[in-house]
Amino acid sequence: MDIPVWIAILALLAGGGLGLVIGRRSMADTHARREQEAEEKAAAILKNAEQQAETIKKERMLEAKDKYIRLKAEFEETTSQKRNLLQQNENKLKQREQQLAQQADQQRTRDQELNQQRNEINQQRNTLTQQNDALAKRREDVDRRQQEAERMLAEQVAQLERIAGLSADQAREQLIDTLKAEAETRASSYVKNIIEEAKLTATKEAKKVVIETIQRTATEHAIENCVSVFNIESDDVKGKVIGREGRNIRALEAATGVEIIVDDTPEAIIISGFDPVRREIARLSLHRLVQDGRIHPARIEEIVAKTRKNIEDEIVEIGERTVIDLGIHGLHPELIKMVGRMRFRSSYGQNLLQHSREVAKLCATMAAELGLNAKLAKRAGLLHDIGKVWPEEAELPHAILGMELAKKYKENPEVINAIGAHHDEIEMTSMLSPIIQVCDAVSGSRPGARREMMESYIKRLKDLEALAGSFPGVTKCYAIQAGRELRIMVDADHVSDDRAGALSYEISQKIEKEMQYPGQIKVTVIREMRSVAYAK
Repeated sequence: MDIPVWIAILALLAGGGLGLVIGRRSMADTHARREQEAEEKAAAILKNAEQQAETIKKERMLEAKDKYIRLKAEFEETTSQKRNLLQQNENKLKQREQQLAQQADQQRTRDQELNQQRNEINQQRNTLTQQNDALAKRREDVDRRQQEAERMLAEQVAQLERIAGLSADQAREQLIDTLKAEAETRASSYVKNIIEEAKLTATKEAKKVVIETIQRTATEHAIENCVSVFNIESDDVKGKVIGREGRNIRALEAATGVEIIVDDTPEAIIISGFDPVRREIARLSLHRLVQDGRIHPARIEEIVAKTRKNIEDEIVEIGERTVIDLGIHGLHPELIKMVGRMRFRSSYGQNLLQHSREVAKLCATMAAELGLNAKLAKRAGLLHDIGKVWPEEAELPHAILGMELAKKYKENPEVINAIGAHHDEIEMTSMLSPIIQVCDAVSGSRPGARREMMESYIKRLKDLEALAGSFPGVTKCYAIQAGRELRIMVDADHVSDDRAGALSYEISQKIEKEMQYPGQIKVTVIREMRSVAYAK
């Protein structure tokens, strides 16, 4: 069935209107719903804003309170400091006022004292003025009296010159000469008394120590020289020793460094050489060659080499045995070897090892008596002449060379100084040094210990007599007792008793300064009396 158009249009319009109404209502509902949501959101935002505002307000209030409290504390602290400062200033002002008051009182007191002193000074000035006036009067009186005294003295001097026949200058010179001679005599007597007193007080114990030391030390007296004698059973051996055209002698001399003398001396061959070690090597080599019977240059060189090795071993053994016997420990091996070499060395005919052992024992005894280190003294005494056995040529004195060797092998500083100073080559810095020097002199100066060459001995005695004869008033002088005493005869007309004492002292002092001698020399001046002094 066909629907009319107008109905369709009307239905379309009606549907459109209905849709429009429904759409508007839907839109109104949506709008209302959105407004409600917006209001809810606005209310939530507002509430949140109020809460945040409240929180910020509380925080600001808390900050304000804290700042207030801090400012208040700072203000109170500043106020307290200012109050304390004001109090301190007030105290200082009060102290200053008190000080000013005290100073004012002191100033018033000083003013009073100054016024009093001024018054006293015025009084003293007046007194001094009066005294000056009195002194001026006295000075005039003294000047007058002095002029009168000078006039009287001039008259007396002129009268004395007429009586004595001498001028004042001549009389003064005679008086000066008389006083000078009297002063010299008194000074000599005074010096002599002082020396005698010092000997009685200071030397008594020293003599006791030295005597006890010498008595407690027993030694052998050994004299050596530069010649050794090799004894043989018969003169037939001499031909073998000489060899064809003397080749054996030449080979032996070249190998040992000594001189072999084969002369008419029966059953003896003389070995000459300055080195005792070489002489001993030659003697032992000859002994072995003679016993072996095979004497030719090759055998000689072989035997000499073996003997030299044995001697070196013996030197070490002697050194070790010596240090063990003396109880010395910790000695360097090279020093021990040098001690052994002393056995084959002599000084003025005295065996060096025997001398060193003797000095070591003397030093130990003397150091013990004086309360010093006896072991160290014994060590220094044994090593004091170690420079004499140094195998190489040296231009230094043996004391300095021995000191350098001891220093090289790290010996005790006191031992080093004692070795270097025992002949006054260096300054003594230890108490051991004079002990070593004294014991060395004791060992070398005892009778029979050393031997001098006859020429030097005679020359020393002549020099001693010539020195004493150079003094005015000496008529004769004699060196007696092997040069240990000097007796001087003086002219009694020119030398008085007092001058004799002074002369003995002067001669002893000159001997000490100008001569070298072992031990001591007794100087005796003989007139009607005898005065004795010792040159030590």
